[in-house]
Amino acid sequence: MASGGGETVNLDTLSAQQLTQVKNQLDQELEHLTSSFAQLQAAQAKFRDCLRCVQGGKSPALQENKQILVPLTNSLYVSGKLASASHVIVDVGTGFYVEKTIKSAAEFYENKMTEVGGNIKELEVIVQGKTNNLRVIEQVLRQKMASNPQ
Repeated sequence: MASGGGETVNLDTLSAQQLTQVKNQLDQELEHLTSSFAQLQAAQAKFRDCLRCVQGGKSPALQENKQILVPLTNSLYVSGKLASASHVIVDVGTGFYVEKTIKSAAEFYENKMTEVGGNIKELEVIVQGKTNNLRVIEQVLRQKMASNPQ
């Protein structure tokens, strides 16, 4: 098994206690990585929804000075008037908002979805590798326990 430093460790030379510690560490890493994976998928879904909304904004029903409901939260909306049918306000992160054209906003969200999708693929490879390492460690640990019943 390869450790974080790039060393190769022969699992047969480790004691059952050491293998248990390595297994627990890998379990914690996998739990964290799985949580990160779920968060990235949620972010990608959010960007996908934003893109859908921006692309839906090309509707001829959107007219300037038209009464609309403005979302403040997922469940709270306030009444407002549409100031511009060709521009939107985009959350670019960390509380910063930028006015963009609909086309520019769509490109922004497409790029974000692509970037997050790439991160998801990279993380998926890492999770699979850690999962395989965990299986190998569990197998060696079972063999040690079977050969050394205490």
